[in-house]
Amino acid sequence: ADGELVQYHYGLKDLVTILFYIFIAIILHAVVQEYALDKINRRLHLSKVKHSKFNESGQLVAFHLTSVIWCLYVVVTEGYISNPRSLWENYPHVYLPYQVKFFYLCQLAYWLHALPELYFQKVRKEEIPRQLRCIALYLAHIAGAYLLNLTRLGLILLLLQYLAEFFFHMARLVYFTDENNEKLFNVWAVVFVVTRLFTLTLYILVIGFGLPRVESQVLDPERGNFFSFLFNNILFRMSVLLLVCLFQASVMWRFIHFQLRRWREYWHEQSSRKRAAAAAGARQQTKPLKRDSGYHENGVVKAENGTSPRTKKLKSP
Repeated sequence: ADGELVQYHYGLKDLVTILFYIFIAIILHAVVQEYALDKINRRLHLSKVKHSKFNESGQLVAFHLTSVIWCLYVVVTEGYISNPRSLWENYPHVYLPYQVKFFYLCQLAYWLHALPELYFQKVRKEEIPRQLRCIALYLAHIAGAYLLNLTRLGLILLLLQYLAEFFFHMARLVYFTDENNEKLFNVWAVVFVVTRLFTLTLYILVIGFGLPRVESQVLDPERGNFFSFLFNNILFRMSVLLLVCLFQASVMWRFIHFQLRRWREYWHEQSSRKRAAAAAGARQQTKPLKRDSGYHENGVVKAENGTSPRTKKLKSP
């Protein structure tokens, strides 16, 4: 009422809050699974492999959609999109608005809850290493942005990442319901490329031009300043940008390789169908057609006047 603005800092009490929301995430996970995904699975009659992938994509579609809407609301209301300079101005961003801090705590709680869900969902052993790697990467990036006071940059990067992931898992759900429908994979491919370009541009803008211009260029862990003095060194700055570009290039290379393999399989399948159709048509043309004169009556072929078409043998008198 008096215009006082309350901001927050991270601390050990965050662990208790994260633990509480881990249990909330487990409950919401079970609700989505029981009241939505299980009912759809009963109608589709999927195999065990597709059943597991369908459940994974279904849960992630719900999470990514919620996170994209929530994250977009936060960055718009806080003015991070309308004012890109705010991503590096007044660094370090030690004190956070309530909605920014709450968003990060919920994100950490969700990805931590995914660890016990591997047991509850009875994930196949072949899928566990891939999912553990994905969970570890998300936790490292989100916790790193939160603890190193790069929360504003982290919000934009999460928004771009979750947007691409939403379209990918949505395309998988549509594919499982109709294997001939792959249009959403093409939409995901376009969104993925665009978000990679925006991500790379954002890294260059913040690391190459933003952080080196911060007023405080000294290492001050007590104030949360961990990076600005390093990025003042052009050699270190160029090394970090080179690593970022190489990482994004490797991601794009795997994406292009995946798309080429998918298109190759698609055209191979189409050509196989055309060859099979051509072979079936050729067999129908070469198959001899038998035509009987007259009509059938009770299994006996008769001529038009009702007599049998067979020639009668004349008996000798």
